[in-house]
Amino acid sequence: MSSAKTSLALLAFALAASATACATAPKDQQALAMREAMTPASAEERAAANRADALTRANFWAKENNKDPEDLTSALEFARALREIGSHDRAIDVMSRTLIVHPDSVDAVMLLGRIQMAKGDVPNAARAFNRATQIEPERAETWAALGTTYDRQGHHGLAQTAYLKALELEPLRTTTLTNYGLSLVLSGDLQGAEAKLRLAAANPDASSRVTENLALVLGLQGRFDEMKAVSGAAAPEAVVDQNAALLRSLIQPTRSWDALSDTAPAKSTAKAAPAVETPASADSVKRTLRPRS
Repeated sequence: MSSAKTSLALLAFALAASATACATAPKDQQALAMREAMTPASAEERAAANRADALTRANFWAKENNKDPEDLTSALEFARALREIGSHDRAIDVMSRTLIVHPDSVDAVMLLGRIQMAKGDVPNAARAFNRATQIEPERAETWAALGTTYDRQGHHGLAQTAYLKALELEPLRTTTLTNYGLSLVLSGDLQGAEAKLRLAAANPDASSRVTENLALVLGLQGRFDEMKAVSGAAAPEAVVDQNAALLRSLIQPTRSWDALSDTAPAKSTAKAAPAVETPASADSVKRTLRPRS
């Protein structure tokens, strides 16, 4: 073969190879892009996303959950973000699908129950928390959460049994002590409620709400000076005095729930701290029970 023919042959081969490369390059790029899109975010990216606002977190974890619907971590984070933005139905759907793959995940069952509680579906929340106690009976928060659902349904005896079980596992858990104390208020056991609320209020992580509940119980027992001393640190003095005077005027010697009127306690215009919550009836006391597991 002459040198001219050889050069033409090599040129034709080079052009053909170039054409093949050009034809396959877009496909390779598409495949690479698809692989990158399906690759889970790094630990650093996930941590950064969790520092963002709830809507941003929901969008981020929705993508992570789509990459791998069976990944427990992304499903939990996605559902938590959905719960925070008020998308309860979608959060329940995410957890329900997750529990098909991870039926014994206490974290998933507990989160499902909390979302149902937030939605107001107490019976289904109770079923979820009861399931959690069966999966992991040595976990205090499962029993504490179950107790809150019983209280919400008016089954205070069952609630208190659940709280006792939780306190056997974690004796000084603040939220459990608080909810147990409020449950005892609803049962009419003010002295028992005071004992539990004093233990809760002594904990470093106790909020002003715990102190307010303790002050309420003291006031319901007619111990107004103690009530004022306890709540004085959390509310302006004038408000404390008004609430003490109101409670004193409402409580009869029998101190029955029916003896309390529908009068509301005084409210402060200051931003320092909320006033003592004074219930007007047993139902009003029940509204102070905002369980947190």
